[in-house]
Amino acid sequence: MRGAYTGRLLAGLFIINTLFSACKKEQLLTQGGELAFSTDTLTFDTVFTAQGSFTLGLKIYNRQGQKVNISSVRLEKGSQSYFHLNVDGVSGNQVANREVAAHDSIYVFATVNIDPTDANTPFVVEDRLIATLNGKDYSIPFMAFGQNAYYVKDSVLQSQAWKTDKPYVIINSAAVDENATLVIPPGCRIYMHADSRLFVLGRLVARGTKADSIIFQGDRLDRGYFGNVGYAGEWGGIYFFEESYGSELDWVVLKDCGNSARGALPAAIQVTGPSASGNTQLTMRHTIIGNTLGYGIVSFRGMFAMENSLVYATGAPALAIFQGGNCTVRNCDFVNYYPPRINHTDNPTVSVLNYLDTGDRPQDYIAADLQATFTNCLIYGSLDDEFVAQQKGNYVYDLRLEHCLLKTSRKPEVLPDVVVQVNCKYNEDPKFANYNESDFRAADNSSPLVDAGTGSAGPTDLDGRTRMVRAIDIGCYELQ
Repeated sequence: MRGAYTGRLLAGLFIINTLFSACKKEQLLTQGGELAFSTDTLTFDTVFTAQGSFTLGLKIYNRQGQKVNISSVRLEKGSQSYFHLNVDGVSGNQVANREVAAHDSIYVFATVNIDPTDANTPFVVEDRLIATLNGKDYSIPFMAFGQNAYYVKDSVLQSQAWKTDKPYVIINSAAVDENATLVIPPGCRIYMHADSRLFVLGRLVARGTKADSIIFQGDRLDRGYFGNVGYAGEWGGIYFFEESYGSELDWVVLKDCGNSARGALPAAIQVTGPSASGNTQLTMRHTIIGNTLGYGIVSFRGMFAMENSLVYATGAPALAIFQGGNCTVRNCDFVNYYPPRINHTDNPTVSVLNYLDTGDRPQDYIAADLQATFTNCLIYGSLDDEFVAQQKGNYVYDLRLEHCLLKTSRKPEVLPDVVVQVNCKYNEDPKFANYNESDFRAADNSSPLVDAGTGSAGPTDLDGRTRMVRAIDIGCYELQ
């Protein structure tokens, strides 16, 4: 009898414990808690055919020991989204009150429908899935490719030549591999997604023409939303490293770039040297860099050359040379006034230093030899001193300015005696055609730029005009 009673007692306790555990599991978590997703980004890598569609799925996890009620699963853009949802079997871009058992999950399926021939469709279609638990939002991005284009995503590029039948879109940056050469032909259009950069360890050969320039710009096509203007910092820039040499930019435009996302230095172009080969890393001709959030060009002991080029409207110096290096600059304009949407209040337009500060103490710097020549260059802007040259340490500081027009007070701390200055002009009004419209051509023959240059500066100016043989103008434009 006692054994039977004990058995019934144990069975009863087991049933009670089971019921108690079941009741405990059914309790709803009404405060706090967390949600997790099965992926950090839902990416539709398919390049779509006309009126095509594609579906991907993900899970939303409840890792708590109690069931939860997800009060809302929705797309940030709602009915305006290119994406469409099915949440736990319920269709709609906003689905409410989906219960998820403890240590369980629900499925979310997302479909995207895109006509890639629609020129109004962005190159990169984006939205965000938002799930709300007890008043807190959890989200992941959605990304799909829109228009027909060549999409370059997280890529290391080997030697190749790009085409012009479709634009290129770079997502999450790309790198030209060491000893590889990327050739970009005239008329090629390159759209850079937010925060993306092009890193060059090998060679970049981008040769356009006056009629068919090569353009790097952000991939935001909804300009109406931005007042039909481009904003500085829409993408990163192009970075050349020590391994790189022999790169060329000719008839190339870089605009609306220079952000500092992902900890990168904000610059449209960065050259880091010295070249491992001892050769010039980058040569720029007929290149325009404008509307840049950070530097136009920044060099760290780099080796570069440029001529008949324009750098303007930059948040940091249009050209900054740190830690020495070797450069030749001929018939170029570096101009900063008060560009719209960019601040120009304290950074000179051009600075040439043979050192790089590494700390707050006077001895905290690294330095190297400098060899730099500026010939027939215009360096101008709204500050009193738009050109600064400084030297530290017992290193070669060979800086030569010939037939340039500079905006500077020429104080020793700005232009030390070691700087060689030959037939330069200072603080004379260049008499631009219209600097408010970024037209830095000389208005007429009364400009001090006209016939004030020396030597030769390549066969054509930035307008494609033939340079004068005997007397050329200062700057990237030739008045004819």
